[in-house]
Amino acid sequence: MEFLEVQGISVKRGSASVLRDVSFAVGQREIVTILGSNGVGKSTALRTISGLHRPSSGTITHEGVEISLLTPRDIVRRGISHVPEGRLVFPGLTVLENLQMGAFSVGRLERGELEAVFDRFPVLREFKGKNAGALSGGQQQMLALARGIAAKPRLLLLDEPSLGLAPVIILQIAEILRELRDDGMTILLVEQNAGLALSVADRGYVMVEGAVAFSGSTDELRADDRVQRAYLGL
Repeated sequence: MEFLEVQGISVKRGSASVLRDVSFAVGQREIVTILGSNGVGKSTALRTISGLHRPSSGTITHEGVEISLLTPRDIVRRGISHVPEGRLVFPGLTVLENLQMGAFSVGRLERGELEAVFDRFPVLREFKGKNAGALSGGQQQMLALARGIAAKPRLLLLDEPSLGLAPVIILQIAEILRELRDDGMTILLVEQNAGLALSVADRGYVMVEGAVAFSGSTDELRADDRVQRAYLGL
């Protein structure tokens, strides 16, 4: 039994098909990435897992339980946390208040738990009393990621964390993702930055026009001519 199994899901927006018979799986304590150009349905796949879209067909199973028809709230309570594209921090709340909002499903973060978050994201300790809207783009992404893990999820859905960030921040995010996996977290990563994704993931799937076109280990994908031409610039 896979930790997360997406089997044959299709999603429509009006009469248009956004996802077409998409299947993939994520094993426990893996980082699995979904690659693809903008607009191929990667974000829709994450939003469907987290209950924000309903599949018109297919099933989504988490730890042996089908979650396709659960509410987003119930999915969060199962230990699934979604960090959406574009950061979407609460700009009028402080960094500390944003972190507490992330932990709402398990209560408040205690002092020791907050210190553990700040140890992993030291820049947030410095700005914990500052409104999130005043942070830089890289700092907001760190906050969005920290907020996503504040509830100690077993499965983290992470959408385009490198978007618009400087290379040095991307390297920091890559290291944090490796640390989270080593600490036992399972991560499903959507990325256009194939270099980042393939540097941290164990396996990957490539989507084209709403469907999974091919898949493999990161070594296999890195060596694939199609990935090299489309995503690695080789």
